[in-house]
Amino acid sequence: MDLQTLLDERDIVRALSRFARILDNKEWNCLTEVFSNTISFDYGTGEEQVGISALRSNMTRYLDCCGNTQHLIGSIVVDVQGDEAISRAYVQARHQGKNESTGTVYDTNGEYVDQWERQKDGWKIIRRDAIWSMFAGNPAVIGRV
Repeated sequence: MDLQTLLDERDIVRALSRFARILDNKEWNCLTEVFSNTISFDYGTGEEQVGISALRSNMTRYLDCCGNTQHLIGSIVVDVQGDEAISRAYVQARHQGKNESTGTVYDTNGEYVDQWERQKDGWKIIRRDAIWSMFAGNPAVIGRV
């Protein structure tokens, strides 16, 4: 493995960490720091969606209705091939209720499988598949019943 590949992997891991903080701080305008404007994705619903606006809508639909969140991303594996890469990372997300639901939580666990592309402003996710494997708590915290 050469130095450039190691630096590329580091940049991708840092971008995933930045993504977690974007979610937890609800900095929706910062999603383009990590995702391409033409992102295609399936966030575990079986529904194919395209574009940064669709991604923002997906995030705000679940996270604007809950209180604090903490997204933990780990066990990251990155494979770089020139200007393209694939990463697989486990995600554990805790969502806390707000207002009358304060103290109630909803946890989701799964994996992000991301396709990356080196663009002029750095590595960006061009495709995400979220594969959810475990749920615990009250789904009403994120607006699901």
